[in-house]
Amino acid sequence: MLFWIATALLTAATAVVLLGPLFRGRTVLVEDAVGEAAVYRDQLRELERDKTLGLIGGEEADYARAEIGRRLLAVSAEAKGTKEPKSGRHLLAQAFIVVSLPAVGLGLYMLTGSPGMPSEPLAARLENPGNNLELLVAKVERHLAQNPDDGAGWDVLAPIYFKMSRYGDAELAYRNAIRLLGQSPERMIGLGETMTAESDGIVTADARSAFEQAVKLGSANPRASFYIALSLEQEGKREEARAAFEALAKASPADAPWLPLVNEHIAANSGAAKPEAPGNPTAADVAAAQGMSTGDRMEMIRGMVAGLDAKLKENPNNFEGWMRLVRSYAMLKEPENAVAALKSGLAAFPAEGQEGQQLIAMARELGLPVEEALK
Repeated sequence: MLFWIATALLTAATAVVLLGPLFRGRTVLVEDAVGEAAVYRDQLRELERDKTLGLIGGEEADYARAEIGRRLLAVSAEAKGTKEPKSGRHLLAQAFIVVSLPAVGLGLYMLTGSPGMPSEPLAARLENPGNNLELLVAKVERHLAQNPDDGAGWDVLAPIYFKMSRYGDAELAYRNAIRLLGQSPERMIGLGETMTAESDGIVTADARSAFEQAVKLGSANPRASFYIALSLEQEGKREEARAAFEALAKASPADAPWLPLVNEHIAANSGAAKPEAPGNPTAADVAAAQGMSTGDRMEMIRGMVAGLDAKLKENPNNFEGWMRLVRSYAMLKEPENAVAALKSGLAAFPAEGQEGQQLIAMARELGLPVEEALK
């Protein structure tokens, strides 16, 4: 009932606001006409004074008097014509506002709204959140505020926080779950991925330690091995990184969706004397990044990606560079730039070839709209 009362009051207020100009318009016209007529009468009196004082000749005064009189008569006629209200004036607009507008609004609400749904306070909605993710999270958070030692609650909430990009909350949830329930491969991988995401894709020492602990606990999840190999690559240990990626490739099924990405890293780290690929951070870069603030680290990464982008425009025949550029833009959460890089990479390495297929496979794994790049 409260909803309908509020709706009726808002509708009435809106109608008053819309009807106001229709009723005021005629009054404004009359007042303007009367004021203008008073100005012309003052001009006539001033004209007579000027003639008496000899400031204006008789013939000129007659011409001026005739012109002012003509204007005065016209304004007076206009005022007389607008003083009498006309019953049909703005009738259609008034009828629409008073009748049709509320009727249309009510009809649309009945069609698209839920008039039969009973009102529920927040507490009741939290008890039955349905598929509303935010309400589900709020329900678990309220439960954990009252029961902070519920390890199962933290264990459920941690990956949800991660998917919502609430990395700080996710790390806290994972650490609480580990403290209360003990270490497990999935919890350690989740913690490592969260810390890596917090560091904008850089596998820190703490994150690597979490991944290594997951492997010690017997994890068969390839994510842990991949991030360990990636940390070696980021530290500039190319031989060790290549061996780690090769071991992961051998342990993976032939149709594994992550295999193209692993092969790309193997190619990038092949050859001890091979020069650093454009945009790849050196060991010094990684060491410097550890002590940077999040903003400074992001600026460093963006500068490296921009440099790689510029080099690829000059020399597009660099397959590894295109793989790295697409992945970097996706990691920076710039999907438009990632798709543009993918499109440019496919122009240099067509989709029909092996390199093009690897680019497409990696883009799909990153969740990019590959179809846009193929247009």
